[in-house]
Amino acid sequence: MPMPASEIERLIKASLPDAEVTIRDLAGDGDHYAARVVSRSFEGLSRIKQHQAVYAALGGRVGGELHALQLETAVPNTEITSE
Repeated sequence: MPMPASEIERLIKASLPDAEVTIRDLAGDGDHYAARVVSRSFEGLSRIKQHQAVYAALGGRVGGELHALQLETAVPNTEITSE
């Protein structure tokens, strides 16, 4: 069963309460999403650590009920980084 965008946002915000989260369904199938996550908690973290924080928030669902996630992270007022 596909994971709704609202659930992805809920999980991320539960772990990163200050985050601004934007989710896009890339294929219209509820399986392939792009997420943009902007959080002060990313300050001083490498892009890899930022992405790990988001994946940790999703609790191992990426690759399972959430088939694919294109992730962009940033600290507010800075450039977006992507994987």
